[in-house]
Amino acid sequence: MSLLELSAVTAFYGPSQALFGVDLAVEEGEVVALMGRNGMGKTTTIRAICRLLPIREGSIRLDGRDIRALPSFRVARMGVGLVPEGRRCFPNLTVEENLLAAARPGEWDMPRVMRLFPALAPRRGQMAASLSGGEQQMLAIGRALMTNPRLLLLDEATEGLAPVVRQEIWAAISRLKSETGLGIVVVDKSLRELRTVADRGVILARGRTVWEGGFDRLDEDLTSRYLGV
Repeated sequence: MSLLELSAVTAFYGPSQALFGVDLAVEEGEVVALMGRNGMGKTTTIRAICRLLPIREGSIRLDGRDIRALPSFRVARMGVGLVPEGRRCFPNLTVEENLLAAARPGEWDMPRVMRLFPALAPRRGQMAASLSGGEQQMLAIGRALMTNPRLLLLDEATEGLAPVVRQEIWAAISRLKSETGLGIVVVDKSLRELRTVADRGVILARGRTVWEGGFDRLDEDLTSRYLGV
């Protein structure tokens, strides 16, 4: 039984259909790259998993339980941690307050987050709004980890960051893969980095799952057809 399983999921924004049949599975301890061009349904799929968007058809199962009718806070309590696109830290709270606001009992606590992201330690009392973009992204990941999730969803976690900061984020994801049993879904445009951390890839096109497999099977034709500019 998969930790997360989506089957034939459809979803709408008002009258406009955004997902037309998404299939996705994530095992415990597995990193899955969710890929596709802009506007193909990646963020919408993440929102559907977190129950921030209702689905019309299909099923979403977490540990075998159908969660499609649950509110988002219940899904979060079941162990789904979200790092949203755009970071969305609480700007008028300090680094420490941002982390404590999300804290739930478990292995992830303030010291462990600071070990994963040492740059945050000297900024514990600093307002999140005053952090750099990279520091805010580290804080957003740390905040999700403070919920002690079993499944971590990273939506464009390196977008718009300086190359050196991007490498810090990728290194942190690699550590999470090697040191924890988390299931992780990563949405990102960088195939080179995704190849280094992901066990499998899933490609969406026009709101549908069109390909799934190991990166050794992702050839130039598939890359050009579904991921190229």
